[in-house]
Amino acid sequence: MYLRSIASAVPPNSFTQKSCWAAMQEGNLLSTLKPRSAALMEKILGNGNSGIERRNLAVNSIESSFGHGAEELNQSFEREAPPLASAALLAALQKSGRVAADVDALFICTCSGYLCPGVSSHVAEQLGMRHDVYLADLVGLGCGAAIPMLRAAQGFLAANPQAVVATVAVEICSAAFFANDDPGVLISLCLFGDGAAAAIWTTNGDAEDWQAGHFTTTHRPEEREKIRFVNSAGKLKNQLHRAVPELAAEAVAGLFAKRKGQPDQVLAHSGGRDVVEALETVLPFKLTETRDVLRDHGNMSSPSVLFALERRLAGGHADDKRLWLTAFGAGFAAHACELWR
Repeated sequence: MYLRSIASAVPPNSFTQKSCWAAMQEGNLLSTLKPRSAALMEKILGNGNSGIERRNLAVNSIESSFGHGAEELNQSFEREAPPLASAALLAALQKSGRVAADVDALFICTCSGYLCPGVSSHVAEQLGMRHDVYLADLVGLGCGAAIPMLRAAQGFLAANPQAVVATVAVEICSAAFFANDDPGVLISLCLFGDGAAAAIWTTNGDAEDWQAGHFTTTHRPEEREKIRFVNSAGKLKNQLHRAVPELAAEAVAGLFAKRKGQPDQVLAHSGGRDVVEALETVLPFKLTETRDVLRDHGNMSSPSVLFALERRLAGGHADDKRLWLTAFGAGFAAHACELWR
C-alpha cells in the first residue's frame, strides 16, 4: 500500500518538564507522596535529564489533572480524543488533496481510554464521513499499536484495491494521570504526553510515493506483567518494570534481523530515554527523529512512531529509499514494518 500523506496534531497547551515540577511543588502534590517518590519525580522532571523538554497535554494546568476519579478521567478521554484525532486526520486529508467523503475505511488505535462505540464513530461524525464508511477501532495494543493498525489497513486494501483508507493513532495519556507511590504511576506521570497522527493510504501510487509492507511481530506473553495497564479502582494504572528497556532492545533486534532490505534510517517508538539508549546499542543507527519526538512531546504512546516518520519525511532526506519502523509495548509485544520507494 502507498502512503499518500501523513499529519499530526497535539493539544494546544504545552508544558516544560521544569514547569511541571514547579506546579507539583506549588500544588502540594508532593505532600501526599513518600519522600522517595518525590525524589523520583524531581530526578525526572526537575533535573532535566529525561530526554524530554516539553509535552502537550489536554489539560489547562498541571494542578487540574490530579484528584480526578475514574469517571472523570474517562470523560476527559471521551471529550479530548475524538477532536484531536479529527484534527490530525483533517490535516492528512488536506495534504493528500482529499475530503472526508472520499474515505472508504477508517482505522483508529488507542489504549488510553475506552468508548463504545469507539473513537472512529465520533471522528466519522465530526468530519462528515459517508454512512457506509468501514470503521474499525483497535484497542488494547498499547504503545506499539500503530504498526498493527497499518497491517490491518493493508489487509483491507488487499481486499478492496480501489479504496481510500485512513489510519489514526490517538492517545490522551493525561486521561490516565493520577499520583500515588507506585513507581510506574509516577514515571508515567513524568514521561507521557498527548497526541494523534493520521495517514492516508491507497493501493496505487507514483514512483516517488512511499510503499509500506514487510510487517513483522513478536509476542512475549510471559513478560506481560512487566508492561501493561491494570485496573486500579477503575483507573488505568501503568505497570512498568525496570527491565522494559532491555526487553524492547532484545525484541527489536530480533525483528531487525528479519528485515527485507537495508534501511537509510530506523524510526522507533520514543518510549523514554533509557529505551532509546537501549535500542541504539542493538541497532546500527542514531535514532535522531525518535529522540527529537521524545524531546518535544514526551512518550505519546501509539502515535509516537508516526510522529518520527512524519519528521523524517519532512526533513529533506531526498536520498532516502528505505525506512524501517518499529514500535513496542504492552503484551510484551514488538512490531515492525518497512517503507520503500
